Amino acid sequence: MDGRALLAREGFDFAEDVTLRDEETLALLEPAVREWWVEQFGEYVPENGGFFTPPQREAIPLVHEGENALVASPTGSGKTLASFTAILNELFRREREDGLDNSVYCLYVSPLKSLANDIHRNLERPLSGIRERMDERGEEVSEVRHAIRHGDTEDSERQRMLKETPHVLNTTPETLAILLNSPKFREKLQTVEYVVVDEIHSLADGKRGTHLSVSLERLEDAAETSPTRIGCSATVEPLSDIAEFLVGRESPGGPSREYEIVDTRFVREFDLELQCPTDDLVHTPRDVVQDRFYEGLDELIGEHTNTLVFTNTRSGAERVLQNLRDRFEAYDEDNSGCHHGSLSKEARQDVEERLKAGALDVVTTSTSLELGIDMPHVDLVVQVGSPKSVASLLQRVGRAGHRLGQTVTGRVVALDRDELVECAVMLKKAEEGFVDRVFVPENAQDVAAQHVYGMAINEVRREADVRATLRRAYPYRNYSDEEWESLMRYLTADYEGLEEKNVYAKVWRDENDPPDGEHHYEEFPVGEPLVGKRGRLARVIYMTNIGTIPDSFSCDVFTRADDEWVGDLDESYLDTLEKGDVFVLGGQHFEFRYRRGSKVYVDRTSARPTVPSWFSERLPLSYDLGRAILDFQGELLARLTDRGKPAVRVWLREFPLDENSVRAITRTFDEQVRYAGAESVSTAERIAVEVELDRDEYERHYYVHSNYGRKFNDGLSRVVAYRCANAANTNVSVAVADNGFTVSMPLNRKVDVARILRDVSPDEVRSDLRASLDGTELLQRYFRINATRSLMILKRYKGYEKSASEQQVSSEMLLGFAQDLEEFAVIEETYREIIEDKLAVSAVEDVLADVQSGDVEVVQKRVDSPTPRAFGLATLMASDVVLAEDESAVLQEFHQRVLNEIGGEGDALVESD
Repeated sequence: MDGRALLAREGFDFAEDVTLRDEETLALLEPAVREWWVEQFGEYVPENGGFFTPPQREAIPLVHEGENALVASPTGSGKTLASFTAILNELFRREREDGLDNSVYCLYVSPLKSLANDIHRNLERPLSGIRERMDERGEEVSEVRHAIRHGDTEDSERQRMLKETPHVLNTTPETLAILLNSPKFREKLQTVEYVVVDEIHSLADGKRGTHLSVSLERLEDAAETSPTRIGCSATVEPLSDIAEFLVGRESPGGPSREYEIVDTRFVREFDLELQCPTDDLVHTPRDVVQDRFYEGLDELIGEHTNTLVFTNTRSGAERVLQNLRDRFEAYDEDNSGCHHGSLSKEARQDVEERLKAGALDVVTTSTSLELGIDMPHVDLVVQVGSPKSVASLLQRVGRAGHRLGQTVTGRVVALDRDELVECAVMLKKAEEGFVDRVFVPENAQDVAAQHVYGMAINEVRREADVRATLRRAYPYRNYSDEEWESLMRYLTADYEGLEEKNVYAKVWRDENDPPDGEHHYEEFPVGEPLVGKRGRLARVIYMTNIGTIPDSFSCDVFTRADDEWVGDLDESYLDTLEKGDVFVLGGQHFEFRYRRGSKVYVDRTSARPTVPSWFSERLPLSYDLGRAILDFQGELLARLTDRGKPAVRVWLREFPLDENSVRAITRTFDEQVRYAGAESVSTAERIAVEVELDRDEYERHYYVHSNYGRKFNDGLSRVVAYRCANAANTNVSVAVADNGFTVSMPLNRKVDVARILRDVSPDEVRSDLRASLDGTELLQRYFRINATRSLMILKRYKGYEKSASEQQVSSEMLLGFAQDLEEFAVIEETYREIIEDKLAVSAVEDVLADVQSGDVEVVQKRVDSPTPRAFGLATLMASDVVLAEDESAVLQEFHQRVLNEIGGEGDALVESD
């Protein structure tokens, strides 16, 4: 029975109910698959425009034809099901006609074990349903097997897979790399014809994605035919770049493989709003703000079936849940829960299952539920604070209304003045279909080292073939001869003294030129450069040490004077610390002196903190959203200057904002302009710098308003601080935020920061950043991470597992030696990763080029007190590291100075239209 006849039997009128393309798509499916689909989804859905959802209508025919495809579509629109339906259809057809081998035909790769588990469970439904249809039709019931394999899979299950191999294998990037070097299982991958990469955006922007991209090229070498690649994502941009990342290249230096893009990202209806508990976040007492927030949250939860609350930190998720339970009798352990990565696997799975079943009224989380499991009953997402990118916002709020046709309902609550502006722009951009770009790391030497080693372990190969496999992967498309030679010098230990440091050669490279006339490798021509493995334990070392996710640890903090233990710090926090920085631990102030392995040594001090305790936890603002905020500020400023506050409020009501947010944003910019002039506001064409002389602290503060995100500001601030320190011959301290940074120095020192910004050549940024990193904790930490990834330091060897803190000690012993080696791949990768990936050097170069061309002006202004737009920068060092009341008092003092200058009082500024 064809698609038309089957649907006619079910009562569908093709003239009204089902599009022609739906009929054509159904006709591609095997009878039993088609019948199962109609039984499961056989109702006309007006919101879909037909019988299939838009991504299903587009993707199923492409997968059926074996076309590579990137499917970009909202959460809950059925894109992953579309991929699997077409693949299962082909496998059932193949099994019916010729039978399937005892090997893998489809790989499903996901970034999360929980997502792989969820897909594994969800595959049972179509497989069992299709088998039932086959049985009802009197056909021989096909056996299409599926299984899951990742780090938690038991050894017995892994052995069973060799005897009874799944035709569909769900796995993670790390496990795939191991399977490619497993002699027995590697043979099972030769039949792979389909690869599905889910949530590809969350992989592409990091080294896990880089690792996966090379694994897919190695799979290409091993497979009998070129597998069809399907990528799935709800939020990704630019589509063409990510599609090319997915498919790789036909040959090194050549064009990408052919692909199709299914772009149905914005087919859902959104109900988004920014809310603020008050229109005055400065003078409203903090406890009042908190009371209003929780009362509003409780009301929202009561109005919906299941609510998911996202915070930006794990501790925040715990705190919100505890406050709900403490403040209201309606919440207990039976109807509310918390989910984040620090909880046990059992605790997370329990919350996931109850959330899927609709048994929890509210769940609080940080990022762990941003991807993955279906949540059919969630009808509201509340985001507390800014998620820092449109992509993250869409990913999170997309968990609500987890089906096409349902409205995506999201509420964002801002509790900070700077976040009000950020979130207002973010929500507007989300409604307009804007998505932040994904930036793919390029030419990572540590990942290259792992894969070249892995390929050499599998078999002796032509050096040209090994390099070609690497360069077909998108992140290595521009991999140079010099970078290859640097990598091979490291892998062959071609440095004097390296083996004395217990860093041994991992591969050999030589021409196939027998010294005594004996031709050792007859399959290769004489004189052909070859690569092979070194060492009897090479395979064991490789299998037990590869991967890109770094280990982490907490550092014990001791005072230098009496060696007293005073607490511990997450090592990522040390990225921000330099000698002399002051931080708060256990309510006490400490000055950072140095770190040795896992021990941090400090001095007690009464000085003001310079680095907030939350710095390492918060997500960074995306560069693209930062630029959009600058555009917004320019437009708001023009309206304010031309027509005043009423016009601004009218304009802001076109945004998805509540009235408190409208008034608070308007008031902030009105006070800013009245106090310091329009030129004090940064826009797409202007960077504003304000200089404050803090006579109480005997410091000179420079507030640089560069709203390009924390990665950008971390990079630019290091360049500025490096030049300020050299120019003023003094130590300078830096505090970094998403909307700018602060450079501080003693009051008796003075530099022209605006001139420094104008004079820095884009060509000098990389060398300045490199020089500024020497001796920093950031460099030491990332060297350890990259040395471990490059297998220069082994996490596991001969049954011993080296902890992250032990790895750090080993790396500190190697760092000085490695820095003296010429073009040493691990050192070069460490600088590359920090400068390019962590400090956004390309964006810094672009903005400074605009400064030098005159497209962006730099304006510096002396102020007696920080301006309203600098309040966040000025209180940055007090934020969350001293008592909240102290921070509020500082804010109110700043604000009162501004009001005194412009001749207004707090109450007088509350106006009506």
